[in-house]
Amino acid sequence: MAGKERKGLVARWLEGKERSEDYARSTLPTNRWSLFWDIIKGRFGRLVLINLLVLVTFAPLIAILAWRGLSVLAQGATGPFGGGLALGAIAIPDLIGVAEGMVLNADLFFYALLIPGAVIAAIGLSGGMYIIRNLIWTEGVFVANDFARGIKRNYLNVLEAVLLFTVVLFLARSMGNLADWLVAIGAPGAGWMVASEVIGYIFVAFFLLVSLWMISLGVNYKQGPWALFRNAVVMTVGTFPQTVFFAFVALWPFLLVIFAGVTNLFGVIGVACLLLIAFSYAMLVWMDYSQWAFDKFINPNMGVATGRGLYNKDAKRMGTASRELSEEESAAMREYKRQIVAMGRSKLVCRPIKPIDDDIEIYQLPESFSREDLKKLKESKQAVEEDAKAYEEEHKNDEQYVEYNRQFDERERAIREADEGGRAKKKKPQRPKMLNKRK
Repeated sequence: MAGKERKGLVARWLEGKERSEDYARSTLPTNRWSLFWDIIKGRFGRLVLINLLVLVTFAPLIAILAWRGLSVLAQGATGPFGGGLALGAIAIPDLIGVAEGMVLNADLFFYALLIPGAVIAAIGLSGGMYIIRNLIWTEGVFVANDFARGIKRNYLNVLEAVLLFTVVLFLARSMGNLADWLVAIGAPGAGWMVASEVIGYIFVAFFLLVSLWMISLGVNYKQGPWALFRNAVVMTVGTFPQTVFFAFVALWPFLLVIFAGVTNLFGVIGVACLLLIAFSYAMLVWMDYSQWAFDKFINPNMGVATGRGLYNKDAKRMGTASRELSEEESAAMREYKRQIVAMGRSKLVCRPIKPIDDDIEIYQLPESFSREDLKKLKESKQAVEEDAKAYEEEHKNDEQYVEYNRQFDERERAIREADEGGRAKKKKPQRPKMLNKRK
């Protein structure tokens, strides 16, 4: 403590905490919450760009919903609902069920159009989800290239999810409108239709959660269509309270637009979020939560490293004797270290090499040389070699060479012990029945 310099308040304020030795490690995310805020603060520009790319693919869906709203509003304004209330108006004797029938016919058309619109929206979701997953894994991201790569890898899985949800939404909406119409005209058994309407909307909410899990599972693991659906149902039921909470946290900007409309302050806030960051925010929240669930329930059973993208504050410094291959290290990193060990020690680093800073030179042969000249050339080469060997012997115990060789030996021993320990156990981690293979 006596040798540590204590700086004044002004000096510490001018330098900032960035000069602290522990500052870099202390600011690294160690849990999913801190990783979420770290991405929001450090990658906000990329999130806005991702949101723009996804928004373009959702434009048909948004246009269909806006068209539906304007169409229903126009039919309500021009319909015969004021018949007989003014001079010269055409009298319509019975208006019972007319409004409900108009809504039923309109929704049969517009909600059916949502299905092909979802096919286009799946393009943006597959590319955007892939980029968000890479951000959470703290991998290098090139938005345009990774967006195209995500479409190529994940489009079919995402398409299955969005088609499932839009078909269920179409059926539930049609059933609900039909129930409203039957109740309005006083048809017998209308009570059963009301019950089916309630059940239909419950199915919509449930399949929304299932579709979200299908997307995140499809981006992280290789699965067939039936396995993807089955696994999504398992994850939805197994984590139902957390899933409902995080689905609401992820989708609140969209719920704000749907339920508040666009004619008040809350609706304007929702639209602004939709244009700026709503899509990328929703994908980030959901994928971050999904990675937590995968680390807790799936990856340990598959023998896959957990905590990817998080800083392990308990890990020791690289190069110490106790530094061993852990589950937190990715398979790619373990393979990289094995390749380094397999290539052997670097001859430029593991031993001293005499610098060219003295007067020893190799004899240069003249254009016409004799046997004596060849002898001088040989002797000069031997002198250079002996001088290099003497320098190497003199400096072989220097700290830099000793430390490098010690670290290499420890890394080689750690890898060898890890391999031998794995062979000794001979216990292959069983994959859970619900998953096939990680991407």
